[in-house]
Amino acid sequence: MIAAPFAHSFYMIAKPVGAQCNMDCAYCYYLDKRALYNKGQPAMPEDILERFIDQYIGAQTQNNVLFTWHGGEALLRKMDFFHKALSLQQHYGRKYTIENSIQTNGSLLTDDWCRFFHDNHFLVGISIDGPLHMHDRYRRMKNGNSSFYHVMRGVEKLQRFDVEFNVLATVNDYNVHYPLECYSFFKENGFRYIQFTPIVERLNGIPAPYNVTPDDWGNFLITIFNEWIQHDVASIFVNYFDNALASWTGHPADTCIFAQTCGHSGVIEHNGDVYSCDHFVNTWNKLGNIRTSTLIDMMYSERQLIFGQDKRERLCETCRQCEYLFACHGECPKNRIANENGSLLNYLCSGYLRFFHHITPAMEFMKHELIHHRPPANIMKAISSNNIDFRQNDGSAMHISAKGRSEFGHA
Repeated sequence: MIAAPFAHSFYMIAKPVGAQCNMDCAYCYYLDKRALYNKGQPAMPEDILERFIDQYIGAQTQNNVLFTWHGGEALLRKMDFFHKALSLQQHYGRKYTIENSIQTNGSLLTDDWCRFFHDNHFLVGISIDGPLHMHDRYRRMKNGNSSFYHVMRGVEKLQRFDVEFNVLATVNDYNVHYPLECYSFFKENGFRYIQFTPIVERLNGIPAPYNVTPDDWGNFLITIFNEWIQHDVASIFVNYFDNALASWTGHPADTCIFAQTCGHSGVIEHNGDVYSCDHFVNTWNKLGNIRTSTLIDMMYSERQLIFGQDKRERLCETCRQCEYLFACHGECPKNRIANENGSLLNYLCSGYLRFFHHITPAMEFMKHELIHHRPPANIMKAISSNNIDFRQNDGSAMHISAKGRSEFGHA
C-alpha cells in the first residue's frame, strides 16, 4: 500500500459504469461523456477496482475514508461488484473507518438493493426534482416515459428499509418558479437532507435553454430560506443554508463550490482514467490512468495543483472586492461564463448577491447564538415573537430589532 506524503488527502468519485444510464435527462452534464468511451458497454474491471481501492485508502491522511460511487447510473452495475468492493475495502483498510455513498436516480432500487445498502451502511443520494410536473419536465426514461413514479417507489423502499439518504435536486428554468411547492414536497415526504444544484450548462458555447437565470436562482433560494428560517432550522438541512452558516462562523464550507480553491475532488472513470473534477471530464483535464500512474502522483501533480489554485487566482475584480467573497469564493469555476471586462464572472453572481444580502442578519443572529453556546434554532423563536422584522416577499434583508438583540443577544 502506498502511503500519502501530504498533509491533506483528496477525494475521489468512482464511475463503475462510466456515463451509462437507463434515463435520458435533458440537462445531464455527464451523458455526453460517452463519446470519450464509445466502444462497448463501460464496466470497471476487477484489477482497476482493486488498484483504486488500494491506492485511495493508502492516500488518506485521516482515519475516515469515504468512497463515492457515481454515474451515469451506478446501479446498472450488478450487486456482486459492490460486494467485491466491500471485500477489498476490508482487506486494504483494516485500520480505517470506511464509509460508502452512492448516487442513483432511484428507478432501479429493489428490496435487495435497499437491504444491501442498509446492512452495509451506505448513504444514498437520490435524484428527484420535486413533484410530478417538476420532476418529469426534464427527467425521463430512455423511451420518453415518466420516471417520477419509478423514483418514488425507490424512495419508499429506502424508507421502508431505513436506508440513510438525501435528496439531490437540480433547479432548472421550470421548477425554479415553484420554490415553495418544491420545498414543501420534499418536506411532506419526510426528506430531511436536501441538496439543490442550479443547472448552468452551455450548448454550442451559449447558455442552455433549461438553465436557471441569476435572478430566478436568487429568488428561489430566498423564498425557501424564508420558509426554512421560520419553521425548519435544525430539522431540515439545506446545503446552501448550512454552508452559509459555516462561512459566517469562520469554518470552511462542506461543499467544494464554496471553497477557496478546488482540485481536491477527482474522478476515476470505469477504465481507470483519472480527471481533475466531475465537471471537467475532458481530454485536457485528464491526469492519466491508474494502470500507469498512481493516484497520488496524478492528484498532486503540478497540473492538478494549478487547476485547483486557478479558482482563486483567476477571480475577477468584482469577486475580489465583493463583501461576500468569504461565503462564495466565486462559486464553481464551471459557472464562470459571463464576461466582465475580459475576465469571467460567475453566471449566477447577481442571484447569489441578493441571497447573501438577504440572509446576512439571520446569519449574524445564528452566529451570535453559536458563540454563546446556544442553538441557532433560537432564531425561530425570535421570529415568532416578532423580535425579527421578517420581510418575506420583497427580497430585502430581514432586520433584527433592538428587542431581539436584548432578549437573545447575550449569554
